[in-house]
Amino acid sequence: MRGVLVDSNVILDVFLNDPKWADWSESKLQEYSDSTSLFINAVIYSEISIGFELIEDLEIAIAKAGFRLLEIPKEALFLAGKAYLKYKRRQGVKETPLPDFFIGAQAAVLSLDLLTRDVSRYRTYFPTVKLLMP
Repeated sequence: MRGVLVDSNVILDVFLNDPKWADWSESKLQEYSDSTSLFINAVIYSEISIGFELIEDLEIAIAKAGFRLLEIPKEALFLAGKAYLKYKRRQGVKETPLPDFFIGAQAAVLSLDLLTRDVSRYRTYFPTVKLLMP
């Protein structure tokens, strides 16, 4: 599969007009949308919903931005659990929520690039994923 999985932090930068990151995130979304498909998954959908009062407004924003919603395959769900277990064993403390592992695992299993500003965890637990970052 060809495309870019877009992390919620990048989308929320634009949707919420983050003063520090909105310009960078918007330019990257435009750059990649010109040459490939932009994807989100159910986890990202849920995370970006915080910026909206109504589901209809979220649906309009997603459609306008050109994001395609992908289902998370079972292989990615399995990999997410294994990576999270490895994280918990290394860290000993739950500092990172499991949803971030769903995103990284889906990018790994589907061979998608990942557009994100949160690189250290993805680099550590999903080293095969190409990260598109600041």
